[in-house]
Amino acid sequence: MLKINQKAPEFELQNQNSEKVNLSSFLNKKVILYFYPKDDTSGCTLEALGYKEYYEKFKKENVEIIGISKDSVSSHKKFECKYQLPFNLLSDESLEVLKKYDVYKEKSMYGKKYMGIVRTTYLIDEKGIIIYASDKVKAKEDALKMFNLIKNN
Repeated sequence: MLKINQKAPEFELQNQNSEKVNLSSFLNKKVILYFYPKDDTSGCTLEALGYKEYYEKFKKENVEIIGISKDSVSSHKKFECKYQLPFNLLSDESLEVLKKYDVYKEKSMYGKKYMGIVRTTYLIDEKGIIIYASDKVKAKEDALKMFNLIKNN
């Protein structure tokens, strides 16, 4: 996992509308960058709906929310439409950004090892510096936890 106080790696990926999005375009805002395993699965849906619920409150705090997975642009579009998600979902099918942020790792389920995305959340400040990082994310509680963290800082 990347460390607090280090510069967040720059990236450019396509969102669910096939628009290019890069991290540097959000300087002067805080950015919640959350990495999740797969669109429209139970945990990932709970996490996304939490961010949807708090979206207007985050906007008032000048915070941008960005979700990233290795799902395709079209998968992200279906996920956005199904749940009316109001924030960017970025597609990293090449795994380049997932690896830069150290979230693509060996996982294990039922004794089988495989490579996958570890649910991880980063908070990046207005200058592009990581000020919070966690790979112990509880999908249902992530948005509230991040909102409280921002409100108390």
